[in-house]
Amino acid sequence: MKKINILYIALLSLFAISCDSYLDETPDNRAEVDSQIKIRKLLVSAYSEGSPTLVTELSSDNIIDMGSSNPNTTRFYEQLANWESVTETDNDDPKSAWEASYGAIANSNEALAAIEKLGSENLLPEKGEALITRAYAHFVLVNVFCKHYNSQSSATDLGIPYMEKSETTLNPKYERGTVKEVYEKINADIEAALPLISDDMYEVPAYHFTKKAAYAFAARFNLYYEQWQKAKDYASIVLTTNPSTQLRSWDDLGALPRSPGPVTNAYINNSANLLVQTDGSNLGLYFGAYYTGSRFNHSRKIADEETLFAPAPWGGVASSTYHLRPFVYSGNNLDKTLFMKIPYLFEYTDPVAGIGYRRTVVVPFTTDETLLVRAEAEVMLGENDLAMTDLNTWSKNFFVDKETTLEAVNTFYSNLPYSTADVPTQKKVLNPKFTLAAGVQENLIHYVLQCRRILTLHEGLRWFDIKRYGIEINRQQIQSDGTTAIVLDVLKVNDLRRAIQLPQDVIDAGLVSNPR
Repeated sequence: MKKINILYIALLSLFAISCDSYLDETPDNRAEVDSQIKIRKLLVSAYSEGSPTLVTELSSDNIIDMGSSNPNTTRFYEQLANWESVTETDNDDPKSAWEASYGAIANSNEALAAIEKLGSENLLPEKGEALITRAYAHFVLVNVFCKHYNSQSSATDLGIPYMEKSETTLNPKYERGTVKEVYEKINADIEAALPLISDDMYEVPAYHFTKKAAYAFAARFNLYYEQWQKAKDYASIVLTTNPSTQLRSWDDLGALPRSPGPVTNAYINNSANLLVQTDGSNLGLYFGAYYTGSRFNHSRKIADEETLFAPAPWGGVASSTYHLRPFVYSGNNLDKTLFMKIPYLFEYTDPVAGIGYRRTVVVPFTTDETLLVRAEAEVMLGENDLAMTDLNTWSKNFFVDKETTLEAVNTFYSNLPYSTADVPTQKKVLNPKFTLAAGVQENLIHYVLQCRRILTLHEGLRWFDIKRYGIEINRQQIQSDGTTAIVLDVLKVNDLRRAIQLPQDVIDAGLVSNPR
């Protein structure tokens, strides 16, 4: 019974079960969701406050192990960086993301049930928000805890339970289904939601799936779903006919005082952000000007060889190349090269005692990233000139007026060696399970992946590109001389560890674990 209760809480965070013996009394004393205003209030909780960002970022090739002499780590961080099953408890652990996502789903389903009871014809915008939030939470879960979608094996790859209604039984049994089935249900929810969403219902649109946010999600989902045309079409709705007017003003960010506070606050308060979410997380510390997490972090070595300062088709890259110059920290056991975009916020519960909760704000969707989604879809559709137009629109805005040509991109990546353990570069061997032609198409994809890797640094999205394109990772560790790096482990193309292991409580309660 204890295990059943653990599954019930960890999997769903759902409401208590009513029973005839209690007559009409609600066992958990919650208010009845019996009006439009109550449904809207409930939907505020249909957005997860537990992001997997730190889990996926530390799993990616954006970090390096600075060595055992660096004490600024925890067992939890080490487990993530080394692709181990997490046994430690932390605000940013997989269990938190799992519970928060299923809790959000429960609220979406409760809202949908109330809408059906009241008559959905008068609550279509609310229904649209409930459907899109349900789809997004499942999208996060399936991409973190499962193998990535592909047309070859997803019909048999383990998925996650797709919850389409509130639980009403005492001893529910859940099946994981397949990745293909989960993707099909996400797609159905998205398609049903898109025509219904109305921005008019939101008092604070930035924290909700507005039309643009919903279409940005639909674009990314279809990119992952290998539906290139739909990804392009949905991204185009977000970007309008003049994408350059929709992008973030990196020039304005670069003009701010060189201090984390003003820059991160300006980053999260910007019209280019299509959706923002609060998060009870240490991300602002981990990817901020602090010693926290400095053993496993984005160091100057990675920045020079693979990311921020690696050469580009249009030439060399330095701090002056960027409107918002990277923040470089170096010192005794502090080696971080960062984009300041994730604020460190503190919510005081007792100001006198100085105690409270560490929090941050994450930005799941931006116009800049949506433009790169469209560029990638165009490459896969063979529309190279259109892809180059989008890539140049992005690069001229992100960098100090940098653009290139199709010929230059093709020449640059053709001449750039593939990354090895001894000589790392930003050009990784690609092993997707969809068709990618050698030559121009592959080289354009290398450029798109590099642009996205830089743009979304510290945001966890690189992990999903690694999974989608079958990129191997060499986990390097800096040795005592401070310069020599050795490879401790390799995440192979078909490594089972690419699917983050389910929380142990959920496994103990009976849900099938990811194979290892």
